[in-house]
Amino acid sequence: MLLASAIVAAAAAVLPGQAPTNLDVDVAARAFAPGEVVMITIRTPAIVEDVRVRAWGTALHPWRVDDLTWRALGGIDLDVAPGKYAVTVEAGTGRASREIVVVAKAFPTRTLKVDEAFVNPPTSVQPRIQREAARLAAFWPQATARQWQGAFVAPVQEPANSKFGSRSIYNGQPRSAHGGADFASPAGTSVKAPAGGRVVLAGDLYYTGNTVVVDHGVGLYSLMAHLSSITVREEAVIAQGDELGRVGATGRVTGPHLHWTVRLAGARVDPIALIEMTSR
Repeated sequence: MLLASAIVAAAAAVLPGQAPTNLDVDVAARAFAPGEVVMITIRTPAIVEDVRVRAWGTALHPWRVDDLTWRALGGIDLDVAPGKYAVTVEAGTGRASREIVVVAKAFPTRTLKVDEAFVNPPTSVQPRIQREAARLAAFWPQATARQWQGAFVAPVQEPANSKFGSRSIYNGQPRSAHGGADFASPAGTSVKAPAGGRVVLAGDLYYTGNTVVVDHGVGLYSLMAHLSSITVREEAVIAQGDELGRVGATGRVTGPHLHWTVRLAGARVDPIALIEMTSR
């Protein structure tokens, strides 16, 4: 796997009577493009109690790896425009800034035929749709303590068969980009947790059908959609590999499959990129 990577050593701001402090910051991704996951590794010359990282106008949530090493995950949202962006790090008296050049990415278009009620919903269900959208949107800015270890894994064995970021046309009408990965798993297939976390939503939503949302901590969330059944309860603390539900065809679908969405500090990112970057 090829990774875009760079290392910068930046001189710290120095207070009177203090020696200069340097930070080493490594920024890596499969590519610096919309939908990608960025791994930021910070190495400090001395133990610090707090590290602050910002990227794409958003505060990220670092965690300690060892006495002198911290890491943070960032996401380049689908709507981030090509251009130069700064990743800034503060640790103790150290300051570092890394310039990232985000390049344009062309996404394919997919044309689908679904129940018309999921393209132009009747007025009677609009309040429900708005309530559900607001509930989901309230999760994404929240960051709890990190609840996972090691690499994320796919929730089913079947490979992803629908590309993240595809521009979607439903019944001839353009709609929002595909913000997740689809897996062509048979109905009834067990859906496993890709990493540890806490279940913050388990229920039926209009567009995504039977849905489970897992908070993995540090602003990282998984949403599993279109399940035939849900086998966990809200507030359950789960480990990687625990069953969340079964593959189905509920909500806006053309047939049975699993849809996995990942939100990272609010950004829509490719779940496959998350697997690859946490496997490093």
